[in-house]
Amino acid sequence: MTHDERPVTVTAYPNGPLIVRGPAVFVDENGEPIEQPRRSAALCRCGASAIKPWCDGTHKITGFTTQPRE
Repeated sequence: MTHDERPVTVTAYPNGPLIVRGPAVFVDENGEPIEQPRRSAALCRCGASAIKPWCDGTHKITGFTTQPRE
């Protein structure tokens, strides 16, 4: 399997980010490519990251949870 044939996978981590692995291409609201800083990308789900769309770990401080609220 060559580099471009690797599948793109997205894994939702409980109470954390979405981890994107593989040759994904990220684009902004104008359709411009967003440079990916690493081979795997952690995408923010809590909305509080200072480096959106990337996760900076703020979900740990804010108490973000993916569990249903009772």
